[in-house]
Amino acid sequence: MTLEDAHRQLLERWRTKTNLVGPGPIAAHFDDCKAALANLRPAGRWADLGSGAGFPGLVLAHLHPDVAVDLVDSRQRRCAFLEEVVAHGPPRPAPLRVLCSRIEALPAGGYDGVTARALAPPPEALELAARLLVPGGTAVLLIAADSAPEHPDFEPIDWHPYAASRATWVGRRR
Repeated sequence: MTLEDAHRQLLERWRTKTNLVGPGPIAAHFDDCKAALANLRPAGRWADLGSGAGFPGLVLAHLHPDVAVDLVDSRQRRCAFLEEVVAHGPPRPAPLRVLCSRIEALPAGGYDGVTARALAPPPEALELAARLLVPGGTAVLLIAADSAPEHPDFEPIDWHPYAASRATWVGRRR
């Protein structure tokens, strides 16, 4: 079983117990994240901020098994879901961990990259990311196509719409 298979199966089971995703097909969430991450070539240690149902962190981990990924969420129930997915997924060359913690409690400068989807408005998400990234680290935001952020700590390096109203913003920490 792949990590994506485990994620899909457990998400179907857990969605009735908790509000991890809204109504509608689960496949749309996977398709959204795959399209958003299509141009990404990550390396090193990454954090998915506000992982919730595992998007895009678990998709990142599935697509790039050699990248260490920390799934960060402060809600116990969501962390329990993420831990179950990780436990049912196959072994990976790089660590895949669940950190049930507030983002503000993570050590500064510990990540080569961070991802976020529906965490906070883009300027706030970048503020959180700036503290966590090493200099030159990468922030990847899955956002509305009309909301390209600007932040003094980041140099935009990629912006690509991938659906009618969705886009990926990628920036490098100065």
